[in-house]
Amino acid sequence: MWISDKWKDYRLLDCGRGEKLERWGDYTLVRPDPQAIWNTPRTDPAWRHPSARYARSSSGGGQWEKNALPPRWEVRYRELTFQIKPMNFKHTGLFPEQAANWDWAMERIRQACRPIRVLNLFAYTGGATVACAAAGASVCHVDAAKGMVQWARENAKSSGLEGAPIRWIVDDCGKFVEREIRRGRKYDAVIMDPPSYGRGPTGEVWKLEENLYPFVELVSGVLSDEPLFLILNSYTTGLAPSVLTYILETLISKKFGGHTVSDELGLPVESTGLALPCGATGRWLRD
Repeated sequence: MWISDKWKDYRLLDCGRGEKLERWGDYTLVRPDPQAIWNTPRTDPAWRHPSARYARSSSGGGQWEKNALPPRWEVRYRELTFQIKPMNFKHTGLFPEQAANWDWAMERIRQACRPIRVLNLFAYTGGATVACAAAGASVCHVDAAKGMVQWARENAKSSGLEGAPIRWIVDDCGKFVEREIRRGRKYDAVIMDPPSYGRGPTGEVWKLEENLYPFVELVSGVLSDEPLFLILNSYTTGLAPSVLTYILETLISKKFGGHTVSDELGLPVESTGLALPCGATGRWLRD
């Protein structure tokens, strides 16, 4: 498991009974987590008096029960600064377990000793975008949601990267990649975090188990002649990391050489010393 254990402004204090207790800067949040199916004593008083709790509704969905929580605040990871805004469906705008991937990508970019162009697909609020830009890469950030792209711009500005070479694109990722292939535009690295399920702007249905393989095959068409790396994330329950390895080895290694390593991402749990699993990642690297 690749564990994101370098955080100072984020802490996973405890988890169990389907919830996790987190510290985001100065504020404690209780949020649902489907992986935390064990029981813990919950001795931390923050369980009883959090800054906010996301409560599930018996009829579906849920809502935040806020005690002392501003609409937004900042957290830092190394030289990066992110805007946190609790939103619908329990999200905060940041997945802290992805810090392990940010560190890995930043190291690869800095060691390349050449200009690196990164394509970040399904880029959300831009955690990977600002990390790669901070490491010196030029980045193309693509997401279908205009609000998420604006949020990513705010994160870049907060991190002192408003002048960095970042293209901000609001578009369907598949259609954008198809156009980039027609334009002959190439990238040295690709990061993608495709959803389990979604709909495109004209009603197209995305199902990860049906569309992921052909999408990665499509993306291989925008890789440069000497690509550096590719990161493929998945939060789909039941999708083993080895599946990501198979996809990347079949489509990317066969075409460009190199090798793939896949594993779970995790966050250290302070109360137990264990790690909470938080999705899977496949990393392809050119040898």
